[in-house]
Amino acid sequence: DGADQYSINEINFSRFPILVVSMSGQLPERTMTRVAKNLQDRIESMTEVLEVGLAGQRDEMLEVLIDPLKLEAYNVTAGELINVVTNNNLLIAAGEIENEAGAFAIKIPSSFNEPKDVYNLPVKVNGNRVITLEDLADIRLTFEDRVGTARFNGETTVTLQIIKRKGVNLISTVSLVKAKVEQIISEWEPELRDAITIDFSSDQSRQVSDMVSQLEGSVLTAIALVMIVVLAALGIRSALLVGFAIPTSFLLAFALMGISGITISNMVMFGLILAVGMLVDGAIVVVEYADKRIAEGTGPMEAYGSAAKRMFWPIVSSTATTLCAFLPMLFWPGVPGEFMRMLPITLIYVLSASLLVALIYLPVIGGVAGRLTRILENISNSLRNNSKLIVRLLLVMASIAVIFAGVIQLVNGIAVIGAVLFFTGCMATSATTSSLKSISKSNNDLKPNLYARLITLIVSKWYMPAVMIGLTIFFLITVFSVFGKNNNGVEFFVTTEPENAIVYVRARGNLSLAEKDILVENVEGLIKDIDGIQSAFAFAGDGGLDNNTGGATAPLDTIGQIQIETTPWEARQGSPSGFDILKAVEARIADVPGVQVEILELAQGPASGKPLTLRVKGSNFDDLKTAAGIIRNHYESIDGPIKIEDTRPLPGIDWQVDVDVEKAGRYKADVAQVGAMVQLVTRGLKLGDMTVDTSDEDIDIRVRLPKKDRLLSTLETLRVRTNSGLIPISNFITLKPVEKLGQIDRDDSKRYFDIKADVAEGINAGEKIAEITKWLEEEERLPNGIEWEWKGDQEEQAESSAFLGKAFLGALGLMFVILLAQFNSFYNSALVLIAVVLSTAGVLIGMLVMNQAFSVIMTGTGIVALAGIVVNNNIVLIDTYQEYSKNMPALEAISKTAQARIRPVLLTTITTMAGLTPMMLGISIDFINGGYFIDQPTALWWKQLATAVVFGLGIATVLTLVLTPSLLALRVWVSRGAYAGFTRLLRLKSIAR
Repeated sequence: DGADQYSINEINFSRFPILVVSMSGQLPERTMTRVAKNLQDRIESMTEVLEVGLAGQRDEMLEVLIDPLKLEAYNVTAGELINVVTNNNLLIAAGEIENEAGAFAIKIPSSFNEPKDVYNLPVKVNGNRVITLEDLADIRLTFEDRVGTARFNGETTVTLQIIKRKGVNLISTVSLVKAKVEQIISEWEPELRDAITIDFSSDQSRQVSDMVSQLEGSVLTAIALVMIVVLAALGIRSALLVGFAIPTSFLLAFALMGISGITISNMVMFGLILAVGMLVDGAIVVVEYADKRIAEGTGPMEAYGSAAKRMFWPIVSSTATTLCAFLPMLFWPGVPGEFMRMLPITLIYVLSASLLVALIYLPVIGGVAGRLTRILENISNSLRNNSKLIVRLLLVMASIAVIFAGVIQLVNGIAVIGAVLFFTGCMATSATTSSLKSISKSNNDLKPNLYARLITLIVSKWYMPAVMIGLTIFFLITVFSVFGKNNNGVEFFVTTEPENAIVYVRARGNLSLAEKDILVENVEGLIKDIDGIQSAFAFAGDGGLDNNTGGATAPLDTIGQIQIETTPWEARQGSPSGFDILKAVEARIADVPGVQVEILELAQGPASGKPLTLRVKGSNFDDLKTAAGIIRNHYESIDGPIKIEDTRPLPGIDWQVDVDVEKAGRYKADVAQVGAMVQLVTRGLKLGDMTVDTSDEDIDIRVRLPKKDRLLSTLETLRVRTNSGLIPISNFITLKPVEKLGQIDRDDSKRYFDIKADVAEGINAGEKIAEITKWLEEEERLPNGIEWEWKGDQEEQAESSAFLGKAFLGALGLMFVILLAQFNSFYNSALVLIAVVLSTAGVLIGMLVMNQAFSVIMTGTGIVALAGIVVNNNIVLIDTYQEYSKNMPALEAISKTAQARIRPVLLTTITTMAGLTPMMLGISIDFINGGYFIDQPTALWWKQLATAVVFGLGIATVLTLVLTPSLLALRVWVSRGAYAGFTRLLRLKSIAR
């Protein structure tokens, strides 16, 4: 209650500009402003564009410069001027007249349309003379006072910030906007085209296009590596069948995303990369089992049908457990949750589609392909026996030609025909050459291999399972212990190479705009020629581009900012790096006299301001200021914190006008009259607004004193009308300087101050926060009644850590229910979930090997994702063991399981790891233009998540292949009483105690 206006601000990533259009040139300000507004209107008319924000321009106004002496001479007050303008600037609908001739509306148009309407306003009648506003004032069409200046690469500029509608394609929108601007420029007069320079900057489509292109390359690389692994293990026919699952699953997932209104983004693309290795798991299991049946003499149709039937529940349960890991992530709260939400959605869609492909489409296609292969092999054998070498070569060439034709059709976008031709050509090539026959028969011969012999050794001795379990536990303890002592710390999000930054220019004191502009221009001149900087926007005073700063706000003593954009990474091939460019900027501006300079890297993810943000709050203002000072002093006394600031009010002077109400009452004067007179020496007293031909919007009509009279001393000479005539307002007002009052911030109804700082290079923010927290808790360092809490990244980090922990436990609970329903055994269900612990150890090893910090967002997501991935191997092993144990002794069933399932387990593991290995190493392959890149900025986003999955899955698989048979054998030996003596010994020792 009592608030004139309030706003609720939402953090919406789609509300940041996708393109900035800068206009500069030696033109009158009015011309430049009109051209910019026309450009704004034309671009805003596009359906893809939500709005276009202007920066660097001033609004027009009708300025009425009054002469105080004339006002006194004609006995006119400011209030009378307001009444005159207000009462005559109206459009009155006076009603309607209805008679036999019809109904007619009557209007009294009296609104102002041009400046001369204001000139001729009658203010007072003096005898026979009518005194108009023009007699009392100099009236002119001008611009509002500047509150800021804007320059682009050193030239005064007006900028247009393009904001797209939510859900529309960013890349195509930028292209359409650029085309629209070029079209508008072509319509200008030649003189205007020559006078105005148009520049495009902050082009988000370039960054998004680069990221999508890099991720597309990563998807293709992952597919290629997965196919190479499958081809080497299963042969060309089976590899093609498994490969069929990849595009089919993607197409089904894209259809589901299209129905859901989901557009392609970087997070969706990474979800596809992560899914490539997992979505073939079900297909590998089905194809591998079908090949085994075919090798035993079963027909292709029957073999694939029985494979789908036999592997139905293992595939369903393994896919369901994987989905269980991602389902809780849909409820991730806050900005990180909004940032990451498309990853679990993409994986849920793709893996659900892969389930349908593996169990429905693949058996049908596999049966048909098997029949086709047999027919082609028969024809080939017949021709081979009855034809010459030249005919066989022609057949091979014809098969290759069919493959080539299929590729051409796929490139031209004819997917169905292209896929059929490509698939048929591959089958024909396999049949005619006979050198690429499936090797599945030899692979599926159940001859004991090295792994099977190892498992047989373990299960055949009663003590070996206990030894292997003990060694695994020792290994886990060692890994967790080593990581605890030698880790690289914790970070909220990944650290990536900066591409854009803001240079804040800070200074204190009551500086004029001209003084601020000179200081900002000095800094701008020092950095604009640094190698690697493509463009620089400089703003003095108020103003600036709306960039994603990750919740960080400008320091309170900021007088201007320079927003720099680096040359694209590909153009400079990473040299100099973004870090090197910012270091060069810091070196140039380190000792600029009269100002402090601070650099803020623009947020590349869900960042929330400076990492060391401590909030103190309380009811006593003086105690609150003291507490903020104590903490800031501590920041400055320790190593690590840099770029320190706080939100306490800045020292400065405001002028306060105190009205003696009693004296004013004697003159029948009031505060409103005083306020109106004071406005005459500031921004002006608004009399109303009007419409002019030069502007599409209403402009203000403001009355004020000439610039030479807009002084504090003038206030003492101004007069107001009273019962005693015109008297100076100095009779009942007092003008005095007071301490400048800053912004008042409240949290839970309590006033607060924030003390913020970055950390120096090589310093871990989490460790520094722990150190400061310990210092605060050691003793009562702050005044009584003062509360404190960490904000910014630390708050988001704590919230995300808590959520991921709950999501992890929730995923384990859901998986346990599914496993219990499948195996009907608490022991076997718990045994499956042991793989999750093993995978966590693998993640820690990966961070040590790759020298990475633990990222709460990315590494945490990787651990939760692994929980659903690594259990698949155990599901396959235990399901096969249960099947074999129905017909043979338990220990023999364990050995047989190891012998039979080693290949699908390794295949599913290696395909997942192969798909993510290039991303873990930071390798990006450009399939369109050729070549490769290492550690592109966009690739660094996913490095920690890929590392977590690759190492976690790899280590867990190796340990699972030994530990799971050991645990199964342990239960068998326990049931046989092998450990009865050991149990009795423990019981006797317990009794003796």
